[in-house]
Amino acid sequence: MSASFHIPAINHSTHTATDSRRRFFTPGMLVVTAIAAVGVGAWLFRMLFGLGAATNLTNAYPWGIWIGIDVATGVALAAGGFTTAFLAHILHRERYHPLVRPALLTAMLGYTFVALGVATDLGRFWAMWHVMLPPFWQPNSVLFEVAICVMCYLSVLYIEFLPAACERFIGRVNLPGRLAVLNHPVDRALRIADKTLGRFMTIFIMAGIMLSCMHQSSLGTLMVITYGKLDALWHTPALPLLFLLSAFAVGYPMVIFESIIAHRSFGLPGERSLLAELGRFIPFTLGLYLSVKVADLALRGQLPRLLVGDYYTQMLTIEVCFGVLIPILIFSNRHLREQTRWQFIGAALVVLGVAFNRLNVFLFAYSPLERGATYRPSAIEIAVTLGAIALTVVIYRAIALILPVIEQLDEHHTPHSRHDQRFPVVAPLSSHPISHPRPVTPTVPAAESNTVVGVKE
Repeated sequence: MSASFHIPAINHSTHTATDSRRRFFTPGMLVVTAIAAVGVGAWLFRMLFGLGAATNLTNAYPWGIWIGIDVATGVALAAGGFTTAFLAHILHRERYHPLVRPALLTAMLGYTFVALGVATDLGRFWAMWHVMLPPFWQPNSVLFEVAICVMCYLSVLYIEFLPAACERFIGRVNLPGRLAVLNHPVDRALRIADKTLGRFMTIFIMAGIMLSCMHQSSLGTLMVITYGKLDALWHTPALPLLFLLSAFAVGYPMVIFESIIAHRSFGLPGERSLLAELGRFIPFTLGLYLSVKVADLALRGQLPRLLVGDYYTQMLTIEVCFGVLIPILIFSNRHLREQTRWQFIGAALVVLGVAFNRLNVFLFAYSPLERGATYRPSAIEIAVTLGAIALTVVIYRAIALILPVIEQLDEHHTPHSRHDQRFPVVAPLSSHPISHPRPVTPTVPAAESNTVVGVKE
């Protein structure tokens, strides 16, 4: 079976372009897809046979990696969506617009799988819709606030991303056979949506920033009630603030991390100079988070514990040194900040550091009152988590190939009738030029890639 599955209307006029830009199933994607398939199978097993058969969760440990990684970590790492939108749209830093859509796509997929992660971890997942009905609301519950904010913000993310679909399909709807009668109504609906969203998008962006800040902090509030179970190095009334500040801190590193991986995956030169500019903000956001964390430890008399060297202090030291201090040094150095390798290393350390922080709070530093209780994730739990991550990558690549998300990739889209015939829902690009071009990308140094690719000024 050939691994050359073509995406609609995506071809390249130059033979120097790599095959990875034209194909969906590259060798790496075959591996990722296989992991995603195993994860889907494990997820179906859990849904059919229940939590008891699929997990090692107990009354002492009612949550595991599905909450620690899939939900708590997933929500934090999706912060790039609202932080980048704030920078580009609210502060009007127009040069960062090429980073907005990839960040929104990452956030949109991240929150989608966060919602699926919550459903997977619930014993009675079929009753999730109750939270949308006012008679079931409990305004005194932090978990209720998290649920409402996540649902609302996920809706906002899909609305914010809708213009990309409008830009791609307006004037190009080409449904086959009897469905052709819907071409005009669908195209008209897309035009109305595009025109309407253009007037109200600022409101949705502001709502998204507010909603994201609310539930990022509320996730920390959930663990405030675990007094006596969560170690004192992490258990603090300042947890909501620390969770919010760590989300701010990981927002831009996650954008850098995602951008470098996506551009390398598609064989594109990358946005090195633009990412270097974005990296200037990281020492400040990380520094603010570190200052509050150290001040909190000092006010609670926990700083002397760092000299003890026990298990918990070692975990905190790893979290802070590798996830905060080293990235601050990397992004504070202009020479290192302008190199793609160090951009990736610094961003990856922040991403892993925030993930480690969430695991410390929800798992590693959490000790139930039941003596001798232990938790080790089952094979099904691990497969579902890895499968969710892999499936996110698969969907990201598919959307990036179909919709105008990555600007440099979109520059190489050229009409090719043979490819469009495989996907009759989309007409060739040449017959309907894009009427609303997005902001251009700054010049990328030629040394970033061996491939000769035209880049806009």
